[in-house]
Amino acid sequence: MNDPTRHPYEALTPDVVLDALLPLGLYGDGRLLALSSYENRVYQVHLEEPFHGSDVVVAKFYRPGRWSDAAILEEHAFAAELQRAEVPAVAPLAPGGRTLHQHAGFAFSVSPRRGGRPPELDDQEVLEWIGRYLARLHTVGAQHVFRERPALDVQTFGEEPRDWLLTHEAIPLDVQGEWARLCARALVAIQAAFERAREAGVGKLRVHGDCHPGNILWTPDAGPHFVDLDDARTGPAVQDLWMLMSGERAQRQRQLGALLDGYEQLRDFDRAELALVEPLRTLRLVHYSAWLARRWDDPAFPLAFPWFGTSDYWRGQVQMLEEQLEAMEEPPLVA
Repeated sequence: MNDPTRHPYEALTPDVVLDALLPLGLYGDGRLLALSSYENRVYQVHLEEPFHGSDVVVAKFYRPGRWSDAAILEEHAFAAELQRAEVPAVAPLAPGGRTLHQHAGFAFSVSPRRGGRPPELDDQEVLEWIGRYLARLHTVGAQHVFRERPALDVQTFGEEPRDWLLTHEAIPLDVQGEWARLCARALVAIQAAFERAREAGVGKLRVHGDCHPGNILWTPDAGPHFVDLDDARTGPAVQDLWMLMSGERAQRQRQLGALLDGYEQLRDFDRAELALVEPLRTLRLVHYSAWLARRWDDPAFPLAFPWFGTSDYWRGQVQMLEEQLEAMEEPPLVA
């Protein structure tokens, strides 16, 4: 952890993972499975003796320097609120009476294992079910506020990532000028859309923040449950809806209709928020590129994303920004 030439996660060996659990009374039997996660490191750990009725737990080691302990604990508190309200979200366990633990320079938590598969987003019934649960999640999210976790806004998700990419010369020179020009235009359009939404009375609340299909696990009997609240922050409710819509406009329209059919059984949805779908999609485009660039010293990233950083990649980003500028000029979806 003290060697500046090594990434901190290089020190997170299987022995370190197992040793971290010992003071909590969790004794691994040596079987570890690394789960799909790039931002953090997450392991499925088999135990010698069951804990809370399970002989398998999931240990999540947070990326050093990303969140403060206070911000992580806000995520845990939100998950616990959801669980108390019987919203199907996975919350950390509290061995020793605490949900956040420290070992070898890493903050980590331990959660129960929950199985499932990604939901079928072409199934209207599945989308309605997800919509109902998102409404319940947002009802809890509206009851309190985050004080440590940032808001989803143009500055944090657009301007700051854009400035970082340009300052650190992360974009090849043959593409940089065109990308910067289009990104500036996009951010102006996004800021105008956010301002119109504010004037229309669109509110913000605590949201999941990264509610894509990979963060919803589906079981045929119990339906969906939400995992990975690592990106939970303050934002508009539609942030948790738009990533569940894909394909051509007609297909997205059907998906939106099904989601809101379920959502509005339990909670009102402000249609003015639909004008933020394409601006939010564009913000994610900029933020994602900066996220990859900032993590490039993590050995897992060049292996997983070998295409990133090339001129071809950035030309693709230029094309997508052009498409998003057009999309933001179109009328929003209706439902």
